[in-house]
Amino acid sequence: MADTVSKSSWVIIDRIIKNALEEDIGSGDLTTSALIPEGSVSSASLTAKSGFVLAGLPFAKRTFELVDRSLKFRALIKDGSHVKAGTVVATIKGSTSSLLTAERTALNILQRLSGIATLTNEYVKTVKGLRTGIADTRKTAPGLRFFDKYAVKTGKGTNHRFGLFDGVLIKDNHIAAAGGVAKAVKLARGKAHHLLKIEIEVKNLKEVREAVSAGADIIMLDNMQPDRTKKAVDIIRKNAPSITIEASGNVSLENVRKIAETGVDLISIGALTHSAQAADISLKFKS
Repeated sequence: MADTVSKSSWVIIDRIIKNALEEDIGSGDLTTSALIPEGSVSSASLTAKSGFVLAGLPFAKRTFELVDRSLKFRALIKDGSHVKAGTVVATIKGSTSSLLTAERTALNILQRLSGIATLTNEYVKTVKGLRTGIADTRKTAPGLRFFDKYAVKTGKGTNHRFGLFDGVLIKDNHIAAAGGVAKAVKLARGKAHHLLKIEIEVKNLKEVREAVSAGADIIMLDNMQPDRTKKAVDIIRKNAPSITIEASGNVSLENVRKIAETGVDLISIGALTHSAQAADISLKFKS
């Protein structure tokens, strides 16, 4: 996955990591400064303490490098791999002080991203064999959206729009402010350039029909039960088969396949990034 990260993205990555390091280190690592003699060198390993999908190893590596470029980080497993408990995913060698100072920030990144990738992959496997993709949302940790969405992709999920700037998604409050579904689509179409698709969120079959008639490109079925979702899909497929259909709201591992079986193209799930349990990974010095 690291080779899919563009050079321009590394500017964003470095900014995120530097902010995280500054938050943790501040004016200095008091404990390490008090205990570790200058010139001390150690070797350490990053080890999986449970099974998960690995994600974020290149960013963990970068964290150690930004603390001390002389540290030698060796990745043993690639992002996207399913690892078992006890697997050593990387080794690091160099200044003991630098290792200790970078440890928590690197682990926080690696554990969070691996947790998101693992949960995403569970959803993807649950709908295996169906046409439906699993997508994230903007419900990410503030300042960590690039990382969170990278982890979703690593878990074989799909990224929804990154932010407010790269896609039109008309939600319930937009509709209320604009004066209805049809008016909202018309206003958005009038401002959007010809390559930009218009997505609108609807909550009932009446709004589904309005969105179809208004010429929406993507219709999001919000918080609909599977039987109502199936009716909405049938209406859209019959009247405008080119429209992309997305389902969202109250999705769980228990009901995601039933939702997918209605024929929607995409299911967006906020829980992928806001409720994933961090993976259990340790950094231990070699004795």
